[in-house]
Amino acid sequence: MFMKHLSRLLSIPVSAFRRFFFLLLLISFSSSAQAAVSIVDDFGNELTLKSPAKRIVALYGSFNEILCAMDLGDRLVARTAADHYPEQITALPSIGTHMRPNPELIVAMKPDLVLQMAGRSKAASALEPLRTRGIPCAMFKVASFEEMFSMIRRLGILTGKPGAAQKLVDSMNARLNAVSERCVRSSSESAPSVFFEIRYPNLLAAGQGSIVNDIIRHAGGINCVDNHKKIVRLGEEELMRLNPQNYVYQTGRMNPSPVRPDERSHLRFLDAVRNKKILNVDESVFSRPGPRNVEAVEILADFLLNQKEK
Repeated sequence: MFMKHLSRLLSIPVSAFRRFFFLLLLISFSSSAQAAVSIVDDFGNELTLKSPAKRIVALYGSFNEILCAMDLGDRLVARTAADHYPEQITALPSIGTHMRPNPELIVAMKPDLVLQMAGRSKAASALEPLRTRGIPCAMFKVASFEEMFSMIRRLGILTGKPGAAQKLVDSMNARLNAVSERCVRSSSESAPSVFFEIRYPNLLAAGQGSIVNDIIRHAGGINCVDNHKKIVRLGEEELMRLNPQNYVYQTGRMNPSPVRPDERSHLRFLDAVRNKKILNVDESVFSRPGPRNVEAVEILADFLLNQKEK
């Protein structure tokens, strides 16, 4: 009776109105089914959200950069005390640090998703009190551009914006390909060796398990530290043995006031120092996995190509 009465009011035949009504129901059910999103994070944890995340807390700065690059910065509701980039997140409330976030402050923000980057064991344990409170959490591990692209695509799924995620990946890939074309070497040429200093004194270097290693590779160089770890502790004797052609050292939270390598008397015999092949870089651009790593590749490639031309 309801359909007949409504069809008369709308001057639509009952049969046509019935088809229209069932089509609306089908669209409604289809939309509801598509609203749920699901991924598996880098530690095998399956995460399903009833709908795309709208209130996100990132416990590591990479996620802020990625989400803002996808024009989703308005979905971030908090930041860690150390995160001040991009500038738009500085007005957000702080919920502690990457390794020691405050669970009560996070719960008060009513997030529907918390993102964490793997590192030390404390990174994983920081999520435990949040998961016990029913807050969906995902943790990622990034040591290469391919792993980063995979993470970005999954963030696109969790936010219901897979197109924006793929657009960001495509943009980054295009710039990496442009660098590769510039760095083509003849078959007789070998890749220049690069040493990347994370911290000094108590020397720490970037190993093969770091995003820095992939930055060096994409820039046309080769990481002279042949160790699978992300961060490698080295003695000065080992550095002398490696004798890199190029010395890159960062400035940032891990290395706040570095001494230039050519001002350290014990390094004067390194090829990189003798030939003045030394580059100082921004830690947040080189060592933090995110969109700016492409800029790091471009900076390092320019440096290596210029050194080659001298």
